[in-house]
Amino acid sequence: MDLSLVWKAAIALGGLSLLFGVLLAVAYGRFKVETDPRLDELLEAVMGSNCGACGYPGCEPACEAVLRGDAPVDVCIAGGHKCAEAVAKIMGVESSVRERGVALVHCKGGLEESAPKAFYQGIDSCAAADKIAGGYKACKYGCLGLGTCRDTCPVSAITIDKNHVRWVDRDRCTGCGLCVEVCPRSLIEIVPRGQQVVVACNSADKAAQAKRVCSVCCIACQKCVKACEFGAIEVIDNCARIDYEKCTQCGKCIDVCPTDVLVKVVPARLPGREKVPTAVA
Repeated sequence: MDLSLVWKAAIALGGLSLLFGVLLAVAYGRFKVETDPRLDELLEAVMGSNCGACGYPGCEPACEAVLRGDAPVDVCIAGGHKCAEAVAKIMGVESSVRERGVALVHCKGGLEESAPKAFYQGIDSCAAADKIAGGYKACKYGCLGLGTCRDTCPVSAITIDKNHVRWVDRDRCTGCGLCVEVCPRSLIEIVPRGQQVVVACNSADKAAQAKRVCSVCCIACQKCVKACEFGAIEVIDNCARIDYEKCTQCGKCIDVCPTDVLVKVVPARLPGREKVPTAVA
């Protein structure tokens, strides 16, 4: 074996490597794209979950939009008020945070209140369960309670107990609306953050049928409509609906509701207010 050939090959490869390294360094220096140094700071300030609630495909495009002036400082919906303040500080502007709503699940029927029609064995996904004969619960409008909304929430504001009742931490919820989009039964709504009086049902069945499958359902009795002095409640498709702009949150509708569908919850914390206890919606 001629060792001189080995050395010549090694020197040749080393020379080529050095040449390519120099060429790459020159190319990087000439063609590199200058980035705003604030971009890294913004990426640190936002949630970083790439949830898409802001309307951009990821956190980096959202931050770039802020730098261009195409997006407001509170672009990161999941990050909430604190995130908006941090972004505003980086951008050197005052924080003008929009008041965002809070998620409300229009159902309070768990397995004990709303009987199942079948035994479900499958992945913990409401979307998956709903595709099997319309879900395993007798109420075709009720929450399946398997966690699609919980798993989607970027701030872990939704929990589900053993009874398959979902709980929304109204203080943690940022009102991003991602849970609204993934609910296969369209049970979740973003309501005004200070709204306390809510309807916890979405059934469109008539009273007799609704009561057969759930003990906490709206029976369209109209008592709440008659009790409301401000015309804030009407029954649509056999279920009470509240006009939040008209509602004064007096609670008279709650007092007359025979099935406890109308409930009052602790309002979510507003920016600048002291923290209030967590409540269910």
